[in-house]
Amino acid sequence: MRPRRSAQWYAGEDRNSYIHRAWMRRGLPGDAFAGRPHVAIANTASDLTPCNAHLDEVARSVSAGIYQAGGIPLNLPVVSLGETQVRPTAMLWRNMAAMAIEEMLRANPIDGVVLLGGCDKTIPALLMGAASVDLPAVVVPGGPMLTGTFRGVPLGCGTDVWKLSEEVRAGTLPAAEFQRSESSMIRSRGHCNTMGTASTMGLLAEVLGMTLPGVAGTPAPDSRLLEAAHATGVLAVEMVDAGRRPSEVIGHGSFRNAIVALAALGGSTNAVVHLLAIAGRLGVPLTQDDFDRIGADVPLLVDLLPAGRFLMDDLFRAGGLHAVLAEVRDLLDPAALTVTGRPLVEHLAGAVTHDREVIRPRAQPLQAHAGIAVLYGNLAPDGAVVKPAAASPHLLRHRGPAVVFDSVEDLHARLDDPDLEVTADSVLVLRGCGPKGYPGMPEVANMPLPAKLLALGVRDMVRICDGRMSGTAYGTVVLHVSPEAAAGGPLARVRTGDMIVLDVAGRRLDVDVPAGEWAAREPSAEAARAYAAPRRGWERLYVDTVGQANTGADQDFLLGASGDHVARGSH
Repeated sequence: MRPRRSAQWYAGEDRNSYIHRAWMRRGLPGDAFAGRPHVAIANTASDLTPCNAHLDEVARSVSAGIYQAGGIPLNLPVVSLGETQVRPTAMLWRNMAAMAIEEMLRANPIDGVVLLGGCDKTIPALLMGAASVDLPAVVVPGGPMLTGTFRGVPLGCGTDVWKLSEEVRAGTLPAAEFQRSESSMIRSRGHCNTMGTASTMGLLAEVLGMTLPGVAGTPAPDSRLLEAAHATGVLAVEMVDAGRRPSEVIGHGSFRNAIVALAALGGSTNAVVHLLAIAGRLGVPLTQDDFDRIGADVPLLVDLLPAGRFLMDDLFRAGGLHAVLAEVRDLLDPAALTVTGRPLVEHLAGAVTHDREVIRPRAQPLQAHAGIAVLYGNLAPDGAVVKPAAASPHLLRHRGPAVVFDSVEDLHARLDDPDLEVTADSVLVLRGCGPKGYPGMPEVANMPLPAKLLALGVRDMVRICDGRMSGTAYGTVVLHVSPEAAAGGPLARVRTGDMIVLDVAGRRLDVDVPAGEWAAREPSAEAARAYAAPRRGWERLYVDTVGQANTGADQDFLLGASGDHVARGSH
C-alpha cells in the first residue's frame, strides 16, 4: 500500500500529530487515522448557485460510498459561482475559485477528492484546481433539470429566454405572457437543460476521463445520479490506493476526444476557454487552432437546443453521451484513459441509441461540419471563434457596415434608438468586454437586435465581440476576438461605417479599410473612457495578470501545476 498523504498529519506520537487527530476525532472510529484514506468532497452546493443547490444530497451518497470502501469522507465546501446571480460575471471569479480550491486541497490532510459541480463555471474551476494540486480526483456532475413547458411547448433554459424576450421587444408577445412563463422555465433541481455550458462541461468532464463512465448527463432529479454518486465514492478510494491522478488520466488524447465530442454534441463555445485553461494547468500543449483542426469536420449528431430541437433529458433517454461517442468512435484517441484506469473507448461497447431523432446516425447528421471555427484577420490577429451550428447559414459569408458600441452600457442606451442607422446587413460590434475590459469576459456577445429590425421580422445579424456568449444562445456571433480592445487589440480602432468582411469558410475576419489608414488610426477615445481599471482586490489582480481568450483567460501565475506537497507544518 502506498503511504497515505494524510499520514503526514496524523501518524506519530508527537504533539502535532496528537493535535491533528484530536481535533478531527469528534466521533470517528479509532482506526480512522490508521491508514484509512481521507477523501474530501469538494462541494459547490449553495443556495446562491441555484443549479447546484441539490449537491448536498449528492454529497451524502458520495460520502456513503467512500465510507463503504473503507475511506473517511470529509465534506469540503468550496467557492461556488451562480451563473445567473454573480455580478459582473461569473467568469471573473472562475480563476479565483480554482485557486481557492487548489489551495484548500493542498493545505488539508486529504488523500483524494471527489469534485461536485454543475453550474457553468463550477466544473471548470474544480478541474483547474484539481489539476494544479494533482491529487487523485473524480467528478460527479450535478446534472440537468427536467423540461418545463409553457403553453404546451417545451422550454429550453436560456435559449427560450432569449427567444421570448426578443418576441416581447418585437411586439409579438405580450409582456405579461413573458412574465407568466417565468415559473415554468425552471421545473426541477439541476442546471440548464439545453446544450449550454453547464451541460457541455459536465459531458466533457466524462470525455476527459474524469467521471465514473456513464454518469454525465444524468438528470439531477433522477435517482440513478445518487446511485452513481455512491459508486463514485467507492471509486475514489480505489483511485487513492492506485495513486491515479489527473496528470495520469488527462493527456493530449483526452483533449482530442473532448474536441470531437464538443462538435458532435453541438456544445458551448465556452468550452474553448475552459479546456484551454485546464490544459494549461496540466502542462498539456493545446491551442485554439486545435479546436478547428480536430473538430471542424466532425458532424453535429445531437439535435438539441440551441442548435436543434430537443433537450437534455431527451438526450439521456435516447442513449446519452456514450451513444453519441459510439457514432464517432473512429475519431477518438483509443489510448485516452478514464478514472477507472481503462481507456474511454472500452466503456462504449454497450452503447445503444434509442431515438434516432435525438441522436442522429453518422451518415445522417444535422450538419456535416459543425465544429468550432477559428477565424483570423486584421480584426483578430490572435483569433476569434464562431459556432456554425448555431449560426444562420446565409450569414456565414457576409459583408456589411459596422455599427459600433463602446461598452455594454452604450449598447443598451442606443440599440433601440429609432434614429440608429442600422439595417439587416449591418454588423453589430461590441467592444470592451474581454477579460481585462469588463473585467471578466461576460456573456454579452449575443447582442439583442435593434427593436426596429425585430419589428420587420429580422431574427439574426452578424455580431462581433471580444466577450463570450451563453452556451444556450444562438445566432451568427463572432466572439472571443483576441487581443481584446482593452488590451490594445484592433477592435478598438473600428469605426461605425467601416466595412466588415466575415468569411467563415475561409476562416477570415477583416475590416476593409486601406492598410495605411488602418495602421495610422488611433484607438477609440470613447472606448478608452468606458474602461475603468479596477483599483483593489481580486479584480485588480485579475486584470493585471489575466491572459487573453485564445489561451484560456487564466492568470499567468496559475499556469502549470504545483503538486500536493506542503513543506512546512502548522505548529
